[in-house]
Amino acid sequence: PHQFIELLPFANHLLPLPSLQAVGSDGVRISMESALTARDRVGVQDFVLLENHTSEAAFIENLRKRFKENLIYTYIGSVLVSVNPYKDLEIYTKNHMERYRGVNFYEVSPHVYAVSDNSYRSMRTEHKDQCILISGESGAGKTEASKKILQYYAVTCPASDQVETVKDRLLQSNPVLEAFGNAKTLRNDNSSRFGKYMDIQFDFKGAPVGGHILNYLLEKSRVVHQNHGERNFHIFYQLIEGGEEDLLRRLGLERNPQQYQYLVKGNCPKVSSINDRSDWKVVRKALSVIGFSEDEVEELLNIIASVLHLGNIQYGGEDSGNAYITTDTQIKYLARLLGVDGLVLKEALTHKTIIAKGEELKSPLNLEQASSARDALSKAVYGRTFTWLVNKINVSLTYKNASVIGLLDIYGFEVFQHNSFEQFCINYCNEKLQQLFIELTLKSEQDEYEAEGITWEPVQYFNNKIICDLVEEKFKGIISILDEECLRPGDASDITFLEKLENTVGGHAHLTTHKLADGKTRKVMGREEFRLLHYAGEVNYNVNGFLDKNNDLLFRNLKEVMCMSDNKILTQCFDRAELKDSKRPETAATQFKTSLAKLMEILMSKEPSYVRCIKPNDAKQAGRFDDVLIRHQVKYLGLMENLRVRRAGFAYRRHYETFLQRYKSLCPETWPSWQGKLADGVSTLVKHLGYKPEEYKLGRSKIFIRFPKTLFATEDALETRKHSLGERVTYHMVLVDGCHLLSLRTVAWWRGILACRRAQRKRQAANTIRRFIKGFIYRHNERCPENEYFLDYVRYSFLMKLRRNLPKSVLDKSWPTAPTALIEASEQLRKLYMQNMVWGYCKRINPEWKHQLEQKMVASEIFKNKKDNYPQSVPKLFMGTRLNGEEINPKVLQSLGSEKMKYAVPVTKYDRKGYKARPRQLLLTSNCAVIVEEAKLKQRIDYAALKGISVSSLSDGVFVLHVPTEDKKQKGDVVLQSDHIIETLTKVAICADKANSININQGSITFTMGQGKEGIIDFTSGSELLVAKAKNGHLSVTAPRLNSR
Repeated sequence: PHQFIELLPFANHLLPLPSLQAVGSDGVRISMESALTARDRVGVQDFVLLENHTSEAAFIENLRKRFKENLIYTYIGSVLVSVNPYKDLEIYTKNHMERYRGVNFYEVSPHVYAVSDNSYRSMRTEHKDQCILISGESGAGKTEASKKILQYYAVTCPASDQVETVKDRLLQSNPVLEAFGNAKTLRNDNSSRFGKYMDIQFDFKGAPVGGHILNYLLEKSRVVHQNHGERNFHIFYQLIEGGEEDLLRRLGLERNPQQYQYLVKGNCPKVSSINDRSDWKVVRKALSVIGFSEDEVEELLNIIASVLHLGNIQYGGEDSGNAYITTDTQIKYLARLLGVDGLVLKEALTHKTIIAKGEELKSPLNLEQASSARDALSKAVYGRTFTWLVNKINVSLTYKNASVIGLLDIYGFEVFQHNSFEQFCINYCNEKLQQLFIELTLKSEQDEYEAEGITWEPVQYFNNKIICDLVEEKFKGIISILDEECLRPGDASDITFLEKLENTVGGHAHLTTHKLADGKTRKVMGREEFRLLHYAGEVNYNVNGFLDKNNDLLFRNLKEVMCMSDNKILTQCFDRAELKDSKRPETAATQFKTSLAKLMEILMSKEPSYVRCIKPNDAKQAGRFDDVLIRHQVKYLGLMENLRVRRAGFAYRRHYETFLQRYKSLCPETWPSWQGKLADGVSTLVKHLGYKPEEYKLGRSKIFIRFPKTLFATEDALETRKHSLGERVTYHMVLVDGCHLLSLRTVAWWRGILACRRAQRKRQAANTIRRFIKGFIYRHNERCPENEYFLDYVRYSFLMKLRRNLPKSVLDKSWPTAPTALIEASEQLRKLYMQNMVWGYCKRINPEWKHQLEQKMVASEIFKNKKDNYPQSVPKLFMGTRLNGEEINPKVLQSLGSEKMKYAVPVTKYDRKGYKARPRQLLLTSNCAVIVEEAKLKQRIDYAALKGISVSSLSDGVFVLHVPTEDKKQKGDVVLQSDHIIETLTKVAICADKANSININQGSITFTMGQGKEGIIDFTSGSELLVAKAKNGHLSVTAPRLNSR
C-alpha cells in the first residue's frame, strides 16, 4: 500500500510523523484527500470527485475498484453507498467504533459508523431530530446496516444500569422482528418482508433511553403461499426445529415442516445459511429480555401453531357444491389453541353471514370460497399478531421527551418478471422517498450555499411528482380508481379495474396498457397488465389479484369467532367494536397511502442522512461483481440523479482551517504557519497555486472548488512537496536529541508527582478499611467514635438498597431486611410507604371499576375455595346485565312499573313435575326477583321472603331459591340453571342482601316442591355437564371437575 509522511511544524523545523496506511479496509483515520494519491488503483472515496460525473460507466468502474479492495463504502457527498461484500470484514470491531467516534465526517474513510456518528453529533449539537434512510433491494444489506448503526450507538453512547436495559431491548428487538417478519426468498436468505421505521430515543446526556417502531405492509400473503425455492416466515421453522418436545406436544406439532401445507409450497424447508434451532434459542431469550411474560409467550406460540393447523384444514365437497371440513383433528387443536368453541369455528369456516334487510342469514361456502376464507383468517391472525408484537415491543421501549434518531429500513424499488399489488405499493413508496430525497438534497445544497454567501444556481432535475400524483391523486389516481372498483356493487373484477384505468387516466404520459400501447410495446405486455413509467424505469403490473389484495376482507362470522377467543393477544387483535362498526374498513392501498403520508411527515420533520445499499450479484458470492445487476440498481436507487444534483455546483468544499492545515506547505507565505485570518490565508494559498476564478469560490467559512481535477492537481503537488521536504528531515534530526533530553527530565518529574498521588490514595484507602473493621467490631455498642463510620455506612447502604427495591404494587409485600439498628425505622417506613401506595391506588380507581371490585369481593367471600368453577370467573368482568331492553318484552317492563331493573339474565327453569327444562328470564329489581316467560310474570319472590339459596360445589350452574312454605302466593322452591352462575348469584346476594344465606352443598340439595312434598337434586362429577331426571325420581346433575381442591 501507498505510504506517506505528514509533516508538522516544530520550533521552525520539520519532524516526521509515523507513516500511515493511506488506503485500506482497516479503518485507519485518514482524511478523504489522503487517499486521492491511490485513486487510480482504488478509485475515489466520494463520487462527487469523479472527473466524468455524468458517465454511468465511470460510476460503476469506481465501485468495482473499491469493491475489489474490500472498500465497500463510498460517498456521494453526504450519502453513503454500501455494497454487500457477502463475507465478514474486520471493520466493525469496538476499536473501529472508537476511531469514528466524535470525528469530523470527512476526516475518516467512508463507513456506516461515520454516518451514525455524524447524525448523533448533529442531534446533540444542533438539538434537532435526525433520521437515517436505508434503502436498496432485497439482499443488499439494509437490515445489516441498521443493525450496525444500533450496535454503534449501544457501544459508544453513555451508559447506566437503566440505559443498559434499554440497549439490550433495542438490540434484542431485532431477532424477534426478524423471526416474525423475515423470510428466505430467492434473492435473500433473511429478507425483511415488511418496512420498518424505528425511532431511537436519547436523553439529555446523549444516552439511548427508549425507542418506537412503525411497521409497514407486512407481506401477509407469504403465510399461505410461497414461490418455489422460498420459505414462510422464520418463526414457523424455528418453532418446529428448536421447540422442546413438551412444547410441540402441547401445540400438537410434529418436528417435520413437510407435514404442514403452509410450509411445503416453496419446497425449501432447510437453508444452509440458517440454523433454525439456534435461532429459536436467540428468539426465546430476546422475548424474555424485551419483557414478555411466560403467559404472553405461551399465547403467542399458540397463535403461531394455530396458523399451521389452519393450513392443514382440508375440505370436501357435497353434491350440492357446498364445502365441509374433513379434518376434525385440526378443529380440536384450533379450538384449544385459539380458545374458541370448536363447533362455532367449524361453522364459520364453511359458512358466511349475510345481512339482508336487517336479518342475518347463513350462506354455505363452496370449496374455493371455503379455502379462501381459511387463508384469509390465517393471514389476518398472523398480520394482526405481528402488529400486536410491534406494539408490545414499543411498550417495553417507551420514553417521553427525548431527542430522536430515526432508522428507516424499507424495501427498495422492485421489478420482477411478474409484478403484482405488493410491487405496486412498494414502488409507490419508493417514488415518494425519491421525491423526498431529491427535495431534501436540493434544500441541503441550497442552504449550505446561502449560509456561505455563494450564489445558488437552480438545478434542472426530473420531478417525479407527476408519477406520485398519478398514483395517489384523489378521485382520479390509481388508488382511488382501485378503491372505487372494490366498493361498487355489481360484478367488479380485476379486468373491469383495468378498463376503468384506461378510461380515466389512459391519456397520462406515464401510464399505458396493452390496449393503449403501440404495436411494439404490445409484444412485451400481457392483456391483463398496465405499465407505469417510474423515475427508475418502466414496470409492468399484472392486475390479477389486485381487488382481492386491496379488499383484504375477512368474513364477519370469522371475526366474531376471534372476538370470542380466550387468548388475550387475540382479544386485543380483534376488537369487538369492529363488529359494531357498520362502516366498511379502509382498503389495503388506502391504509398504506395514509401510513406513507404520515411517514413523509415524520421524515420531513427530521434532518436526513442516507445509506444506499447495493448487492453485487444474485448468487450471494463474495468477490463477484455483476455489472448488469449493479447498473440496474444504480438506476433504480437514483444514484446518478443524486450525483448530478450534488455536482451541479461545486464538487468539493472544506472549512478554511482544514484546507489550510493540509496544503499550507505548498506556499512560502503560509508555511510553516499562517498568523492572519484563515480566509486570507486560503486566498493567498490558492492564488499562489494558480487557481482560476471560475475554479473556486470563497465562502464565509469554507472554500468551494468546482472541478475535481483542480483538487487532484493540488494533491499531486502536495505529494511532490512531501518528498522534497523529506530530504531535509535528516539535517534537523540533531535538534531532536536536545528535545529528547528535556523531555526525559520532564517525564521523570511528572512520574514523581504521580507516585506521590498514588501513595496518598493508598493511605486514605487503608484508613478507610481500618475504620470499617473497627466499626464492625464495636457494631453492637452504643454510638461512639469507633463505630460511627460503620453505623453510618450500614444505614446509608440499607436506605440505598431500599430505594432500589421498593415494592412496585400494593400486592407486593416484599421489603428488604433491615439491620438491627434500623428495624423500628424500617417498619415505620414500610407502613408509611404501603399506606401511600394504597392511597394512590384507591385514588386512581374510577367508580365503574370500584363497583366491579366490590362485586368481585362479594363473590370471593361466597365462593372462593367452595365452588369448582369460581377460579374461571375471576378474570372475567361481571356484566351490568345479560339482556338488553330489546330482549325483554315491553309488557314485562310495564308490569314492573316504577321498579328499576338492576340485572337480567337468561335462565333455565326445571318444573317441579318431571323436571322439564323451560327457558325463562330472571329479572332482579330493588325489592324482588321476577321469573318471566316471554310476556308473563310467572313468579315474583320478594327479597324479604327469600329464605335462602342453595348451590352445589361442582362446576354446574344449577341453583335453588328457597321460599316460605306458608306463603300461598309461592308454589314452592324454584330450581334454576344459569350459564353465569357466579355472576348471577353475586348479583342476587347484593340486591337481596343475602350473601350469608347462600349455602354451597356437596352431594345433594333438598327443596320444597309445594303441598308439603320435597324434591332432591343429586350432584356427581363426570366428563361433561348433564342435567336429567334419574330413575329414582331425583333430578340428577353431572358436572365436570375443573379444579382440584
